[in-house]
Amino acid sequence: MPIEYVPPKYIVIVNALQERIEDGTYPSGAMLPSETALMAEFETSRPTVVRSLEILRQDGWIDTQQGKGRFVRSKPANARAMPARAAALLINEAEGRVRIVDVTEVPASPRAASALDIREGAPVVVRRRLVSVDGLGPVELGSVYVPVDLAEGTSVRSAAPLPEGLLQHLAKVKGLRFGHATERISARPATGDEPELLDVDPGDWVMTLLFSVYTNEGLPAFALDVAVPPTRHEFEDSFPLT
Repeated sequence: MPIEYVPPKYIVIVNALQERIEDGTYPSGAMLPSETALMAEFETSRPTVVRSLEILRQDGWIDTQQGKGRFVRSKPANARAMPARAAALLINEAEGRVRIVDVTEVPASPRAASALDIREGAPVVVRRRLVSVDGLGPVELGSVYVPVDLAEGTSVRSAAPLPEGLLQHLAKVKGLRFGHATERISARPATGDEPELLDVDPGDWVMTLLFSVYTNEGLPAFALDVAVPPTRHEFEDSFPLT
């Protein structure tokens, strides 16, 4: 069943520039078109163009030279590895003591709609899972948002944890190939039933990690919104400085 979404504009720009670098349209060492030229070509805003160029820079496709412009580095030899925190959240749903809190079909909230690049109120399946660790208690409350058409024919609506994880499950059942994910980290007061589920005091703050997962074609497939008590988590990552 096809996913009927239009890729976000910044993904369209990233994919187009990557293709031009790979096919030699923009050879190694060449200067990319200016932000203004890209804005005109793709009919979009400067922040969208800047976001696309920053993704290309972070992934090693281009370099930025202050006062001169952006230059092609060529296709990266090695893609950036998935951070450990993302792998733990996205790959294995059954790690630790996992309880599926509920599975519902609801209109997409503004946060879910933004993460999936769909209209607010569009139907999505929301699958909430609570992860606990012996000696610590609840450490993670995750809400997966999946468009209804993509959820059909899968185990997303199941009340049992997915042994292979959602990425692998959707790849196997739907034949999807995933290209990249974006992550947004923020904090807010615990709301609704979060204090009870996470065993925190009402009004305590939680850290949130919102992942939007995209296919190779740049289409948003699903989103994972995680709330964690900051006192029970420590995230560590390593990365090259070149």
